[in-house]
Amino acid sequence: MRKYPFLSMALIVIFFALLMTTKGWFHPEKESSAPETNTPETNIPEASPPETSAPETNIPEASTPKKMVPQISVEEKKSRFKAVIIPAINEVYSDLMQQYLEVSESIQAGDDEFTELKKKYKATNNDELLMALKPHPQSIAIAQAAMESSWATSRFFKEANNVFGVWSYNKNGARIAAGEKRGDKTVWLKKYDSVEASIRDYYRTLARGDAYKEFRILKMETNDPYELIKRLHPYSEKREEYIRELSTIIRFNKFDTYDQQPITL
Repeated sequence: MRKYPFLSMALIVIFFALLMTTKGWFHPEKESSAPETNTPETNIPEASPPETSAPETNIPEASTPKKMVPQISVEEKKSRFKAVIIPAINEVYSDLMQQYLEVSESIQAGDDEFTELKKKYKATNNDELLMALKPHPQSIAIAQAAMESSWATSRFFKEANNVFGVWSYNKNGARIAAGEKRGDKTVWLKKYDSVEASIRDYYRTLARGDAYKEFRILKMETNDPYELIKRLHPYSEKREEYIRELSTIIRFNKFDTYDQQPITL
């Protein structure tokens, strides 16, 4: 070895170089690449939910109840409507007809003490009072109730007992807002304490409204619902189309079978 001192030193340097390489002492790229193992964790936002929770947070609150509501058939919906609306209409009709007959008999006997009643119905004489008091056939009321309340399923019916879609112009009265506006104005509908109260107000509206004068005149001449509804075009903005729809509903559902014969005293 003394003869080859430089060779010995070279061998020693090579030995240590190999030893350091096998133990990983010379990997400058490892330190720079180390953060790659942390990248997926550091790049996940703290607010990100796990994948398993995503479907729940994306379901709208209103969608869950809809799935739980059982669907009912058209016949079942009509059956429910008839069970609630028709008995109430018949009761109101009977009461109004009884009043009409009593007042009519009193007028024929010479009694003219109906000042408050005339004021209530905006009648200027006995003939106008009788026209106002005589109730129109139940078939018309039933058909309009079906149309205006969507067979007793509308929000106005469920939340306000408003069977006929009657609007409210009294800001101090009980009422609810419609879902849509007319321009920038809110449409208000009356809120009633009961279905019967709604039906009585509906009959009163047709009995005293200026728009229904021809209707009142005609109902003193006939009880034919198909003729009478021709004078109800002011009730809806659809006008003549509204009359055709009423006629179809009465005929298809045979609502005219509910029309009673005049009550006698």
